[in-house]
This record gives sequence, structure tokens and C-alpha cells, in this order.
Amino acid sequence: MEKFQESMYKLIVETSTKLPKDVRRAILAAKLKENAGTRAAMSLDTITDNILKADENVSPICQDTGLPTFKIKVPVGANQIKMKKAIRQAIADATKDTKLRPNSVDSITGDNSGDNLGDGTPVIKFEQWEEDYIDARLILKGGGCENKNIQYSLPAELEGLGRAGRDLDGIRKCIMHSVYQAQGQGCSAGFIGVGIGGDRTSGYELAKEMLFRSVDDVNPNENLRKLEEYVMENANKLGIGTMGFGGETTLLGCKVGVINRIPASFFVSVAYNCWAYRRLGVKLNAETGEIQDWLYTEGEEVDFTKAEEEAAAAVEQQEEKTRSVTLEAPITEEQIRELKVGDVVTINGMMHTGRDAIHKHLMDNPAPIDLNGQIIYHCGPVMAKDAEGNWVVKAAGPTTSIREEPYQGDIMKKFGIRAVIGKGGMGPKTLAALKEHGGVYLNAIGGAAQYYAECMEKVEGVDLMEFGVPEAMWHIRVNGFTAVVTMDSHGNSLHEHVEKSSLQKLEQFKEPVFK
Repeated sequence: MEKFQESMYKLIVETSTKLPKDVRRAILAAKLKENAGTRAAMSLDTITDNILKADENVSPICQDTGLPTFKIKVPVGANQIKMKKAIRQAIADATKDTKLRPNSVDSITGDNSGDNLGDGTPVIKFEQWEEDYIDARLILKGGGCENKNIQYSLPAELEGLGRAGRDLDGIRKCIMHSVYQAQGQGCSAGFIGVGIGGDRTSGYELAKEMLFRSVDDVNPNENLRKLEEYVMENANKLGIGTMGFGGETTLLGCKVGVINRIPASFFVSVAYNCWAYRRLGVKLNAETGEIQDWLYTEGEEVDFTKAEEEAAAAVEQQEEKTRSVTLEAPITEEQIRELKVGDVVTINGMMHTGRDAIHKHLMDNPAPIDLNGQIIYHCGPVMAKDAEGNWVVKAAGPTTSIREEPYQGDIMKKFGIRAVIGKGGMGPKTLAALKEHGGVYLNAIGGAAQYYAECMEKVEGVDLMEFGVPEAMWHIRVNGFTAVVTMDSHGNSLHEHVEKSSLQKLEQFKEPVFK
């Protein structure tokens, strides 16, 4: 068990910090399709830069290391009780070493266990087989993409697509709609696993099972192969693009599976995964627990370095087309009113993190610091202490902002906050508050946890640690933190524009395709 635990620790660290080859190839292909100088191209530049930094630093690709889900096949006679205990210890060790963010929270009290252990976490699924080795696979699926999972009960009426019946064409409509509804909130461009049939539980389990397939494989079921190919071709015509900024690539992979159902129920379940598609596997010696081979290693290595150099040259040629602005808090209303959707903003100086617990707290309580003219960053960072006991940022990408929609506008006006940074955009209530108050929403690149951590020079302090590390309010000094204005103080929203545009494009897929 000691070697097995060590092997599980290695699997966790590699999964959190190193994207597999097939995912890298899909991201590079998307990067090569985008027009130089666009917001989508800039986002993909940041994403590839972040992947390289995670490799170099051996740190989490994304700060939301998600809910660890293990899928393990074992020979008959393997002691699954001891294996589960070893896996849990490996999870706790990886969390202590900041390879995972503490993400296990009591659903009633909100208390964070601090070690990623608790009832239901991590998820460990065992299956016996007649091979003489252990096949262990792990997926780390963050909350932003998990929240964009969706399940359809057919027949159904779908926005933009009309009636979806209990047939292959109805399934097609559900999958297309699932991509549309995710927009940029799931850190597109993304991957989807689709489960057809089963009940509500087994349908979702099958959808997530599809995410363990290789991006490059071919479905042996002819009908499902055609369906996967159709979705990959046409979902990218929706124009949602990377981060929901618009662009050529919205979907990087689609894998579909099917199981039987009972006559009364017909479910189509979709598991959405962000571009930071963190899943790896190992083949283990069943006697010693040692790693014999790594899975998902087929195919060519991807060299992002050349692509980075070409992108930098292209951006240099496009510099005059993009307006760049530098901000440092405290920010005035006049400075905010000058910003417009599409502007690239570079932030120096202070910013303050705030997620779900902070926003709920601020509705009924005073702020721990003066927030007038300040910047709130929707982020739950991975934090560690250095040798001197000072806090340092290990990973710090944005979280999905729409969760704060019930609070954001009121909090901005109450405390005088001028700028909010997150990902995926916000809704009409926040947009109205930005216009009334003189505020701006800045979209950072989802998943780019290493890219943004490198911009964070010093942690000046922390408040409300009782909410746990991800939910505390961290006060951080930054330099060169870049984001894009996607909602301005003049009532303009790029997210609203892309959603309306993609809905119009979705409507072209109403007509039957599969007989």
C-alpha cells in the first residue's frame, strides 16, 4: 500500500499540473484557426502560456482543482478498502503540498475540511476485471464547468431549436443546445461527454465516463460516430469562441455513449469540461503498486513555444487596433466612464478577492477594509506559506462570476467598488448597476491560474479566513494583471451580444439531419 499511495500521489500531481498530449493538440489546433489580434487569439495565447508555466512550476494549471474523481479497475481479490484509504491519504498530502486547492465543503455549515476529504470527496469508483494489473484514472473537474452540466428529458422544447423528440435528431438538438447554454461560463473552448439513456443518475455517470476517452479516438458505434462528427463541425459555427469572446472554436471535443433505458424515460445528459481538461491515468503493478506505464501518452508532443513566438509577432502587428489602458486603485468614476467594451486593461497595485461567501457576507456586514474605488477579483486562490511564514499565491485564475449576480450590483454601490474581475460575464442586474454607479466588468482568462499568479507580487493581508482559503478575502498587490472590458458603464455587454448572436446561429440547426 505504501507504493500504491505514492503512485496515487504522483497521479494527482501530474493530473493537476500537466495537461495530456491529446488535449494540448486540440488547443494548438484551435489556436492556429483564430485570426491574429482577436480577443479569442489573445485568450488562447494566455492559455498556452499558462500551460507552459504550470509545466515549469509544477503547480496547478487552474486554481479550481475541482472534485477529484477516480475510476479504478482492479484484479479480483484486490483490497479496495485499503486502496481507498491510501487514495484519501494521497489526496490529503497533495492538498497540503498545494497541488490541490482545499475544495471539500460541508453542504450545511459551509465549513471547509482543509484537506479535500469529507463525505463524498473524493469520488472513488472501483470495478473488478480479469486483467492482472490495476488501471487507475483521475479527472479533476472544476466548479465552473461542472455548473454547466445539463440534463434533458425528451421530448422537450429547446430555445432556438424547437421540439426535440425521442430519436437521434432530438439527441442532436440537445447536444447543440448544451454547447449554446454553456456560453463562456464553462471556460470555453471546452469538451463535452454525452450520456444517452439510463436514469438521471446513470445518465450523468455515463456522460462523465465519456470524458475519460481520448480526444483522438473514433466511436465504434456508427450512429454515434456520425453524431460526434456533426457536433464538432457545427458547434463551432455558433461563434461563442474562447471565453465566450466570439471566435472560430467553441468546442474542442465531443464524446457520446449510450445505455438502455426504461420506456417511460429518455434522458440526454451532458458533462461539460473546460479547456483545462485534467485527466490522466496509470497502469500499476497489482503486487507492488508501482507505476508501470502512463496513459493518454499517445501521439505527438506539442511544442507551444513556436506558436507563442508567432502569436507575439502577430499581436505586435495588431497593437494599434486594440486600446490598452492601465488602472491602479483607487479608481475614479471618470476613469471608468472612459472605458468601453473591447478595451484591454492592465492593473497595477491592489486588488481584493471575493467569492460566494464574501458577497453574501458583505450584503449584511461592513467590509473589513475600505473598498471605495477598489477592485474585486472573483477568485479562490491556491495559497501557501514560504519559509518566513508569509503567504504566497500558487494559483489564481478567475472563478465564474454569474454566481454573484444576486449581490454584485448592490455591493458595488454600497461600498463604492469600481471594477470587478471574473470570467463568463454577469447579468442584467449587474449591467444596470455598472451604468448607474459607474463601474466596469473585466473578463480575465478562465483557468489561467499560473499566468495570473505570476502577476501577483505580494499578499498584503487576508480577512475572513473563517470562510476557508478559497473563500477568504485576500488583499494582493499585482503588477501587469491583464483583462478585457466585456461590460462597461454605458450599458454595453459583450456577453449579451455573443449570446444573442449565437442563439440566432443555433436556429439554423432546427431542421432534421438524421433520419
